Amino acid sequence: MSRGIYLRVNSFDSVRILALVFFSVNVINADKHSCYEVRAAFQQRHVGPLHLVPEKPYKDADLQICKHQGPSCCNKKMEECYQAAVKRETLQKIESHTYQLEHLLSGHSDTFKDMFQYLLSFSQGHLSSLLEGTYSSLSHQALPHVNQLFSSLSLFLRGANVSVELTVHRFFNNIFPLVYTRFINPGIEGSVTASSTFGDCLRMIRQDVKPFGNYPVIMAQELAELLEVGRQLGLALNKGLEVINATEHVNFSRDCVKGLAKMVYCSHCRGLTLIKPCAGYCLNVMRGCLASMSELDQPWRIYISFLEKLTIAMAGHHSLELAILGVRGRVNGALLYAQNHGPLITATVDKVCGLPTGEPPGMRPTSPEFTTSTTTSTSPPPSASAPSSQLLPEEWLDKFAHLKSPFPLKPSKNNKPNLRTLSWDFLRLLQRYKPFFITVPEMLCEGEYVVDDSTCWGGDGVVESYISRIVGNGLDAQRQNPEVKVRSLDPTMAELKKRLELFNRETQEKFPDLIEIHVWEELGSGEEHGSTADCDDEDGCQSSGDGEEHNNVNGRTSNERQPGGDNTQENLSKPPAVKVVGGSPTMSWQQPGCLVLLVAGLCLKWMMF
Repeated sequence: MSRGIYLRVNSFDSVRILALVFFSVNVINADKHSCYEVRAAFQQRHVGPLHLVPEKPYKDADLQICKHQGPSCCNKKMEECYQAAVKRETLQKIESHTYQLEHLLSGHSDTFKDMFQYLLSFSQGHLSSLLEGTYSSLSHQALPHVNQLFSSLSLFLRGANVSVELTVHRFFNNIFPLVYTRFINPGIEGSVTASSTFGDCLRMIRQDVKPFGNYPVIMAQELAELLEVGRQLGLALNKGLEVINATEHVNFSRDCVKGLAKMVYCSHCRGLTLIKPCAGYCLNVMRGCLASMSELDQPWRIYISFLEKLTIAMAGHHSLELAILGVRGRVNGALLYAQNHGPLITATVDKVCGLPTGEPPGMRPTSPEFTTSTTTSTSPPPSASAPSSQLLPEEWLDKFAHLKSPFPLKPSKNNKPNLRTLSWDFLRLLQRYKPFFITVPEMLCEGEYVVDDSTCWGGDGVVESYISRIVGNGLDAQRQNPEVKVRSLDPTMAELKKRLELFNRETQEKFPDLIEIHVWEELGSGEEHGSTADCDDEDGCQSSGDGEEHNNVNGRTSNERQPGGDNTQENLSKPPAVKVVGGSPTMSWQQPGCLVLLVAGLCLKWMMF
């Protein structure tokens, strides 16, 4: 009885097993002869209308790109959709890789502009406070000229067609009648108006009479040189953004698009939706498609080099900061010079312009009346015949020393980064993008293949490795490309290359001394700049307003050290020496004692156990 039941149960189980095997074979055969996975990938990647994908593979003689002798899940309509999709996807990938570079250039362009405006606003306020506090009788009518001076400097930095030297000399021309009638000869101010003939004469002869010594010339040259560097830096950043924006809309040739579609999507036609292209195969296709873009490599490297050197020329030793913030000291020195040379200036003016109308004879004061604050030094200013490299007066250095309180020129713990800090951060980030245009194909291929796979897609089928020759970058190398036919340079890239080369040439002609500036290797390490980021005056760091900073552009020095100090000019191409604060003392004398204590502790532990 039990034996029969046992036989019936076994027979029933055998029937079930055979049914399951038969069902599984049918499912496998059904999947093998369907295009389900191709349809899923077609829909997921938004290639085109889903109804274009056939239910089962078949042989289509109209295929132009994904040709195959056997059945295929593709047709000519799908090939057209694949070409449009792969072009769109490649442009999106290029845009994603250029986004960081574009953000770096645009972000620092805005930051530098904001910092320039901040420095100008601060210097304008500082000069206005000097006039109101020290030269109160002059300030009311002089402040509009101060506002016009800094407004013109701001326009120049933003690219306007403004002459810095003419702006500075116009400022001193406009304040000369005020200084002459209020300080040198205060008894005649009522008879001279802004539009009077005598006032016009004073403005016309100011550069010949030199009532302010060489201060206007020094100030004009210093600001013109350094503001020109800042202006050129802003133009360079805009030029870089122009190049990047153009590469995001690169034109792909028909052969390139076909090569991309064959590399990315022809494997789908055989149901291989997960296989990746071979690394070498991808490089050949991408380098062929981006051959015109790679022609920007050489002018781009030169452009990045100029960008680095312009940044160092502007921010090295706080050059631009000191030039802008030094306007107050220059104007103060000029007014002191006019005070001390009042009789000589009066005699010269009388010979050229005569006496002002309405002035009674004999009413001219014999000595100028002049009121200064208690902090103003009475040391005589330089003579009118002093050269342009004349040392600054000591009273200017004393006044400039306290600038570290409202605006430190060195980074501090409780203040915003200065221009030097921003420049150094910008340079470290910029270095990695010098070979950008020849690394784009490699960056695009990184996401297209898996290195660990033993097999890959070779364009015509699955292979263990890509055996064709991998060509280099550039048009000349791409003549031998086995995957993409490269015929000539794209007109858009050719025009872009020409404009970039022209900008580099104009920069070189405008700043010939930039070639002497070398970007030091330590710039990328971050140690130098990081060591000064939290440095305070209490730590023994150099004060920001000690008057020992240098402005050196085109081989000329504008701010030199105090008399008796070290006049050695620091090389702008070398990083400044940084004092390391808080370092640990040497431990060599402590090591024997530490070893003795360690051995004693081990012996004690062994005895206890």
